[in-house]
Amino acid sequence: MANNNKLRKVDIIFSAYPGNPYDILKNAIQRGKNEIIDDLIESGLRGRGGAGFLTGYKWRFMAQQKETEKYVICNADEGEPGTFKDRKLLVEVPRRVITGMAIAAYVTDSKYGVIYLRAEYAYLIADLQKEIDIFQEAAKKIGLDFTIEIFRGAGAYVCGEETALIESMEGKRGEPRNKPPYPIQSGYLGKPTLVNNVETFASAAMVCRFGAETYKSYGTDDQHGSKLFSISGDSPKEGVHELELGMKISDFVQEFGDGDTKAVQVGGVAGFCIPRKNFETSIIGEGNTTGGATMIFNSTRSMYNVLHNYLEFFAEESCGQCTPCRIGTQQLLKGIEAVKSGEKPESYLQDLIKLSRTMKVTSKCGLGQSVTNSFVSIVENFKEEMIY
Repeated sequence: MANNNKLRKVDIIFSAYPGNPYDILKNAIQRGKNEIIDDLIESGLRGRGGAGFLTGYKWRFMAQQKETEKYVICNADEGEPGTFKDRKLLVEVPRRVITGMAIAAYVTDSKYGVIYLRAEYAYLIADLQKEIDIFQEAAKKIGLDFTIEIFRGAGAYVCGEETALIESMEGKRGEPRNKPPYPIQSGYLGKPTLVNNVETFASAAMVCRFGAETYKSYGTDDQHGSKLFSISGDSPKEGVHELELGMKISDFVQEFGDGDTKAVQVGGVAGFCIPRKNFETSIIGEGNTTGGATMIFNSTRSMYNVLHNYLEFFAEESCGQCTPCRIGTQQLLKGIEAVKSGEKPESYLQDLIKLSRTMKVTSKCGLGQSVTNSFVSIVENFKEEMIY
């Protein structure tokens, strides 16, 4: 029975495993492919990178593609400010990530895999390659034809978006593609491509290890399983913590806050800033993203400065491909500066909110579309700090 009450710390992804880590893979490929997909759907596992699409359905759509050449990509770009959970997974339990990729390859009949590693994680390459070499030997022994390579990104935030990531891998400028077609239909080199986050693959491996029913017993009736949270800011317990899904922000703040929390940024800078009055909402779901970056701010923090930093980041990281994002991020930044300095009246904030909402529906990718999340949530809930 799922827990519908308080926040609980759990140890699923990092739990000890008594046998060979690739026994999970060995056992999985002895099962029917549709059976594994059905388990993932039943488990309720959603993508852990931010979009939150149901993993089982994504794998099923990929399996239905008729091409003989397919790719499985692990998105380890992790460029969202405040997020460092994927790095921990790659350092401490890389075999679980690789196992998840290999199970996906088996289910979808893919022979080629890529770990797209963010530029700043270059120091992980040597150890990660050793783990891949160990996997390749294990794969041969169990008869799985699946080869994994590492691709190092160049440090662009926008390449966390799956189509921009694929463009980067093809040697092009990292810019989002028009959709459709989606990567599952036409991705890397024009072939069907499954792109999942590091944590998603590790979690999928755990569903295969424990079974859908056991996995569903964690979390709530609406949100199944566990989630890794990268916790930073005004907290005495900074770091990566694995928690059951479904907890309220009030429980989260009680556990990880410093006793004076006035806001929690959920989902990184692309997510929402939740004020104290809304702490009874769920930290995941109810409109909040599944990214896992949670930044805690106490009463000493200027939310104007926080928003200013966010907008500087967005303006810098915009790929410049579409006008709403390229110009909009700059205008939002100049706009709050003008209001703060008195050049523009308080009412101008409403014009900026309208601009941000226009960006949400007209920008080409998640970068420009998500600016409105933090912008509106901060401006509307901390309006006085934008003015004085």
